[in-house]
Amino acid sequence: MDLPPPTVSRRHPERHIAWPVNAQRWTELTFAHWRYDPDVVQRLLPAGLEAQVLDGSAWVGLVPFRMGGVRTPPLPPIPVWSDFPELNVRTYVRGPDGREGVWFFSLACPRRAFVAAMRCVGLRYEFARAQIADAGQGTGSGARYRFHGRGAGSRPEWRFDARATVGEPLGEGARTPLVDSLTARWAAYSRVAGRLWRIPISHEPWPLHEASLAGELVGPIAAVGLPAPDGAPLVHYSSGVESRIGLPSLVG
Repeated sequence: MDLPPPTVSRRHPERHIAWPVNAQRWTELTFAHWRYDPDVVQRLLPAGLEAQVLDGSAWVGLVPFRMGGVRTPPLPPIPVWSDFPELNVRTYVRGPDGREGVWFFSLACPRRAFVAAMRCVGLRYEFARAQIADAGQGTGSGARYRFHGRGAGSRPEWRFDARATVGEPLGEGARTPLVDSLTARWAAYSRVAGRLWRIPISHEPWPLHEASLAGELVGPIAAVGLPAPDGAPLVHYSSGVESRIGLPSLVG
């Protein structure tokens, strides 16, 4: 059977999610991306997913941010519990049907109940102590991120201690197809009981800034079994978006 044409990630969502099963606010967010050999990434992916090559490379992203307003519409957020820092290590993939998505090697946050709930839907959450200090708005501002994962099983202890410095808003000429493909992803894959699921996502286009990220960066990447990246990352910062998560669908 012929596969449908693969989708191409753009800054606008594939579709509007009218009836989300979850809504979240993502703020104070930094995208840090490194190039990787596709074969290196492929070895860590589950059957059915293929490492996506963009501009000649697979890419691994390290994304710290503040999660807020977590809720199941139409219910309101639960005070205190629904706002917390998060850090994910991710890559970009195609599923069995050729459609694009993101695969999370790990996701870390300081809410044990949230970790347990997300593991039930196949997302690789782990508990980590975490803190984000917002350094204000505008050029020259940024955020200070501190995460400490104690490891579990074969996973080693790791730290992420970094400061993002925000530059100018990203101009239209810098909003290349590569930048849009690394930041605007409209589905995540998870694996439950040996089966792949695709989770749809929608939100407004990312407001992006040029940025730099300095500090102790690579611990979370090494903890998932990847070699240390080469060189400095490609970095962008966003004040954030309001996201809507749809009902997962079985794809494999």
